[in-house]
Amino acid sequence: MQEAIDLLGRLVAFDTTSSESNLALIEFVEGYLAGYGVESERVMSPCGQKANLIARIGPDAPGGVMLSGHTDVVPVTGQPWSSDPFTLRDGGDGRLYGRGTCDMKGFIACALAMVPEWSRAALEQPIYFGFSYDEEIGCVGAPDLIRRFHTHYSTTAHVIVGEPTSMQPVVAQKGATNLRTTVTGREAHSSQVNQGTSAIHIAARLVTFIEDTMAALIDEGRVDDAFNVPHTSLHVGKIKGGTAINIMARECQFEWEIRHLPTDTFDEIFARFEAYCQTLTAELHARGKQLSIDTQALNTTVPGLADHDNDRVLRLANAHLPEACCQHAVAYATEAGQFQQVGLQTIILGPGSIAQAHQPDEYIDKSELEACAAFMRRMGSALETPYRDG
Repeated sequence: MQEAIDLLGRLVAFDTTSSESNLALIEFVEGYLAGYGVESERVMSPCGQKANLIARIGPDAPGGVMLSGHTDVVPVTGQPWSSDPFTLRDGGDGRLYGRGTCDMKGFIACALAMVPEWSRAALEQPIYFGFSYDEEIGCVGAPDLIRRFHTHYSTTAHVIVGEPTSMQPVVAQKGATNLRTTVTGREAHSSQVNQGTSAIHIAARLVTFIEDTMAALIDEGRVDDAFNVPHTSLHVGKIKGGTAINIMARECQFEWEIRHLPTDTFDEIFARFEAYCQTLTAELHARGKQLSIDTQALNTTVPGLADHDNDRVLRLANAHLPEACCQHAVAYATEAGQFQQVGLQTIILGPGSIAQAHQPDEYIDKSELEACAAFMRRMGSALETPYRDG
């Protein structure tokens, strides 16, 4: 337990905000693993300033478990922290405070703390680490890590993505896509509204359509009560446009997201928006109005995690948790669906609560770290038996 806390302190001290490099943290983890004879491989980002890391403990054999976590954290700018976010603080209340403590350096610290024990164990199945970059800005780094892992390491390992779930197994998550829509109209004096096309007014109609689409999906019965928000959600988070109150706005831009159920698809939902844009554009062009609407995806769609093809990884997890628990679904996005897409059985399971993630004075309960470490110890013991498919 103390080793996990010490490692968490080292990990928190690296400012791996997504806008920064994570290479110093990766170098630290490489050195730590090498000290126990564990080799690792970097999978670099295109820019060369960030890296994923893959490592294997135990034999080059079928089966085993991949413990997956992201190394980046969200910004602290503008948040009212009570102490330095990048210095781990023991609050004396059973909690450890610092950026990334629960999301998700606590999980990584628990995994690394087991390395001395696992490196000496008579493992018959391997334990893999997969530490990624840029999860927080759209799960950007994981696809290259997963591709490398699936091609050169294993097609049969089970995957546990250690996002904070209070050590309860999560079997489903929503997919997510971030978008930016730019509406371009024509300026005119506000007293001459028949001469121009207000991009703000058009954008308002689009924003309303986005909300109406969400309501329509609910009316169509596209609901899954396993999620606390039981339907695909559409949300506009930012909008800007115009230059003055007495000028019809030439441009208006808004940023929005689609978080879709695993049973829905981004393409089908976005097609509704695109069709409405085309109808609106054609209608205004027929009246001699200038208008263009352009929408760009800000990230590659993060796929949802569907509750299927996960029976073996669930058995492995439930067998080593202190008591059987119901399975959960979450609305936030993780890398789990990306692993599932290549055919790897995947669940989400990690210490800490998502309620603390991204918050000022982010913390993790010591009891959560203890529960995670105990789970990993029991799971590791189970991998001292050969892999049997099914």
